Amino acid sequence: MKLLISVLDEKEALEAYNGGADIIDVKNPLEGSLGASPPRIVKAVKNVLPKKTEVSVAVGDVPDLPGTVSLAVLGAAQLKVDYIKIGLYGPKTVENAYRLVKEAWETIKNYKPKTKLVLASYADYDRVGCLSPEKVLEISSKTGVDVFMIDTKIKDGKKSLDFLGMDRIKKLVKKAHNRNLMVALAGSLTKKDIPKLFDVGVDVVGFRTEACGGDRINGRIKSKIVAEIVKLMKN
Repeated sequence: MKLLISVLDEKEALEAYNGGADIIDVKNPLEGSLGASPPRIVKAVKNVLPKKTEVSVAVGDVPDLPGTVSLAVLGAAQLKVDYIKIGLYGPKTVENAYRLVKEAWETIKNYKPKTKLVLASYADYDRVGCLSPEKVLEISSKTGVDVFMIDTKIKDGKKSLDFLGMDRIKKLVKKAHNRNLMVALAGSLTKKDIPKLFDVGVDVVGFRTEACGGDRINGRIKSKIVAEIVKLMKN
């Protein structure tokens, strides 16, 4: 199981890396749960990290605009990152979502085929009015997406685990693995949740709030807390 830590800038990236994070995820929480950061910040993060460090970027809780999203994905791909994350928020039908994701996937494969596309669903889909994780998983498996993700759209401390429950998440993980998809899980996770995360069998777990000491907006990533998470994962 890999540890992903979401960072704001190169200083936080070094804190996350020094704490033992496997994937450094660049995003801007002021623009949403998967808010995008400017290219200059992604470049600065990559410049301070060892070359083999895995880096991911978020391109937003995206609208139902396939052309706009595919151009954003293309821009992110030019930064030579390992993962590009799309939050499937805007499309309200499976057909529209499929069209958007297919366009994004084809963009990556035509320009940067080694880059992995991450499609994020929202555990709190009922309260934000978007597609369920089950529907997003179906779209993921039909479009060539590399990683299926579960996160939360509204960051108010309520967890993905609480919205979906352990049994439902286990079923999603099993189905995704049967379709050769990696699975990432985030959404207000804490150190206390780590044993549960092993139980559900996800491949990647994502943290920000916990690694900032409880405040994802005003707090800062601390290598000491990241190291504590790593230690718990190893044990």
